[in-house]
Amino acid sequence: MKYAVLDFETTGNQSSDEIIQAGLAIIDHDLTISQVYRSYVNPGIPIPPFITGLTGITEEDVKDAPGLDEVMMEMVPLLDDAVLVGHNVAFDFNYLQSALDKTGYMPFSGRILDTMDFLKIFFPSLSTYQLGLVSQEFNVQHDRPHQADSDALATALIFLKCLEEIEQLPLLTLQRLSDLFNNEDSDLAWFFDAMLQEKQQKEFGVNPDGFTYYRQFALQVNDWMDIEPARDHMLVNPLKDVSFEQFMEQVREQLQLKLPEYEEREAQTMMLEQVMQVFDEDKHLLIEAGTGTGKSLGYLLPAIYHSVKQDEKVMISTHTINLQEQLRERDLPLLTEVVPFPFQAAIFKGRQHYLCLRKFEHKINRRDFTTPKEEVMTAAQMIVWLAQTETGDDEELNLGNRGGDFWETVASESESCLGRSCPWFRKCFYHRAKHEAGVADVVITNHSKLFTDIQAGHQLLPSYDRLVIDEAHHLEDVAGKHLGLQLKYFTVVHTLTRLFKDSKTGQLPSLHSMLQQAGTEAAMKWITVIDGMYPSLIEVKETWDKLSELLFALIPERSDAAPGDPGQFVTRLLPDKKPKAWDALTTLENSIYITLGDILRKGERMVAEIREEQDDYGSESLITDISGLLKDLANERETLRFFMKLEDENTVYWLEANGNYRNRSLQIFAVPIDVSAQLKAYFFDKKKSVVMTSATLTVDKSFEYVIEQLGLQEAANEDRLMSAMLPSPFNYREQALVLIPRDFPSVKGSVGDDYFVQTLVRSLADSAIATKGRMLVLFTSYRMLRQVYDPLKELLSDEGITVIGQGMDSGSRTKLTRRFQGQQASVLLGTSSFWEGVDIPGEALTSLAIVRLPFQPPNHPLVEAKSERLQREEEPLHEVVGASGSNSLQARVRRLVRSSADRGIVIVYDTRILESYYGKYFLYSLPGPKMEHMTLSQMVPRISEWLNDDEES
Repeated sequence: MKYAVLDFETTGNQSSDEIIQAGLAIIDHDLTISQVYRSYVNPGIPIPPFITGLTGITEEDVKDAPGLDEVMMEMVPLLDDAVLVGHNVAFDFNYLQSALDKTGYMPFSGRILDTMDFLKIFFPSLSTYQLGLVSQEFNVQHDRPHQADSDALATALIFLKCLEEIEQLPLLTLQRLSDLFNNEDSDLAWFFDAMLQEKQQKEFGVNPDGFTYYRQFALQVNDWMDIEPARDHMLVNPLKDVSFEQFMEQVREQLQLKLPEYEEREAQTMMLEQVMQVFDEDKHLLIEAGTGTGKSLGYLLPAIYHSVKQDEKVMISTHTINLQEQLRERDLPLLTEVVPFPFQAAIFKGRQHYLCLRKFEHKINRRDFTTPKEEVMTAAQMIVWLAQTETGDDEELNLGNRGGDFWETVASESESCLGRSCPWFRKCFYHRAKHEAGVADVVITNHSKLFTDIQAGHQLLPSYDRLVIDEAHHLEDVAGKHLGLQLKYFTVVHTLTRLFKDSKTGQLPSLHSMLQQAGTEAAMKWITVIDGMYPSLIEVKETWDKLSELLFALIPERSDAAPGDPGQFVTRLLPDKKPKAWDALTTLENSIYITLGDILRKGERMVAEIREEQDDYGSESLITDISGLLKDLANERETLRFFMKLEDENTVYWLEANGNYRNRSLQIFAVPIDVSAQLKAYFFDKKKSVVMTSATLTVDKSFEYVIEQLGLQEAANEDRLMSAMLPSPFNYREQALVLIPRDFPSVKGSVGDDYFVQTLVRSLADSAIATKGRMLVLFTSYRMLRQVYDPLKELLSDEGITVIGQGMDSGSRTKLTRRFQGQQASVLLGTSSFWEGVDIPGEALTSLAIVRLPFQPPNHPLVEAKSERLQREEEPLHEVVGASGSNSLQARVRRLVRSSADRGIVIVYDTRILESYYGKYFLYSLPGPKMEHMTLSQMVPRISEWLNDDEES
């Protein structure tokens, strides 16, 4: 095959725009690049300044260039008998057809391939598909991005990399891909078919080593039952007669050899000693350790020492997946090299993060695709990924926007697990992770999983007596959400529609058609039962719609909302003051409760009967999924009933919704006001040692608030609690500057008016130019992030600064952070949660802009209920507001300065920090940076001056 790799530069991206440069790289049959054609084209119209800024192509460059006729005359022969290839090829193909038409040539009728598709399928874990960044990743020469010949050549080299990758694939994977695209009338289907034929001729019956072949899939994993504990072969404990000090001496020697820049920090040494002490003395510990302490090693090394020496597993819990990933990718590989004996640390996430191979096989074999075009691509990515992944963890995949819906249908879940009777059991990713946690010395999980394990009667995590809680300032919130109840409008709708959407879609219709094929007397009886369930499911959906509309109507239009503000609405419901219309709402809930009860009885009886009669894998798999969905419905039914009863004085009930999506965005919450008693019972009474650490645990430099909120008072009274505030290794006064523009417009709600957004975008752009990008902007709402993304991107593109947006550009937080670090000049927009666990040391990050203060407002139902309780106990309200907000602001400032060489600027675009009574607690909690407030016009000169001081010093 001959390939012609095409790229055009144009005066814009509308069909009426003109070509200003053409590039064409020819790949010959022997897969060498035989020729690169390049030419400027005189467009006959002016080139917009934006395009010159992007491409570097000026009026001067095209003034004497050939016209389109001449360029097409040279290009057309090169396209003869070639497969057309491009990066996002539809753009270039449209311009090619238009140019051929304008110059009197026949349209191009050959095959067309897109390198974007190839990258998605063959490199499913790539964090980005942007040409420049992929070129860096693959070490492909790409000297002049946005110049047609350089883009065409880079695309050709990337395409060749993809062809090399195809060569390495097992024949079975290629057969799977060919089958998958078989029904698609596309050039990709033709390509896979051609590749498969070629591979079959070369390697008939031969498959490369390093893969496991099972049920027509090529996998990277073997049976997890073969995984053994790390020191199974050792007869004597490697720490017998070795003190912690001796162990640390050996580790420090290795660290210095491995990392010449490693320096021992006073705070880290203190932390190592404190954690070791509470493990030895069976006590608990609160330890505030600011950024730069080396907190992860501060608890990991004592945890490894203790678990290996005492043969006692240590559990470590983080709040975010981000921090789990960071420990997996950065800290654990380092420790594996510097700890002088083998140990095992396992990462164990929530079940929904692991792929269920049974469901995936079922989905692929039945081609159960809701949106075939997108889902076939996602399935192809995952077929290739199976030959690469050892964990089956969704964080490894770049699934794109619609891929999340696909993942939900193939993720592992307890309700639909066949356990040992599943043909995939020995290969199962979730059971592998669980087994690895079982044989590990140290297990790294997250707060959410800690509580899911409690709710599951301690069936999920291996048993443990020592627990380290990192990011501990989130523990109370996570506990409330898990020990309370939460239900979204769409949770119920998704369960109902996965059971039955219409006569062809859903698990019940799938069972219906399977039973029809069986044709037995029993099958006919069950078909009648299913037919009878359809109208009831429709009735529940209609009643739920009515109920959620009435619940939404209870939420008052916010008094602080700007006209037409579609922000997040919240309203609290009080048990002793039920809304007037509550009886009508409980009647609807009662109807849902009764109808669902009937559906569940019939469904569960039918499932039990079919299970007894049928035992083939196809129907067992389907029956298990239906059984899981019925259990989900039963849980949702009970949650709704508990909420609608509104009878527990110790629970806060509230509704949340979004003005734009109205009742479809409805969420109902019932959360305990005080979780301290449960935390005490589950952790502080039961466990020998619990270490809680965070950069921010104190309020007003005291641990009193957190001791009370977490249920540690008794431990403190009995002298079972130690606490420590570690000194910071940094001089924040010299290294950080906090700027507050005092004349900045205020914003109400989660969305900004035009004036606010324009002022914010202009100021962010000016500040980003002054700091040469390297800026992270934090929002408290996605909506405001979306409002800012496009206009900011446009303003900064002329300056060569890239804008990356969480939720706007595909990829997980880890992947977006990597992109941000990999680019010289970029601005990353994220929500407040983005910052947790993200580590961006050094040059990559210079400034942090906070659009709104990250705290729950005093009128949030949970804050309100807590403050009512505190007022009854005559405690000040600022503690509740201050604890959530000042801690998270403090954490942000601390994270900006990650080493003694870092300098950083924080801009707070929220004048409430100066005006409100709780603002002073925010300022007081900061770790001592220089703070200045000024007018907006003075800010950019001050940023430049401060950064120049740095360069001069």
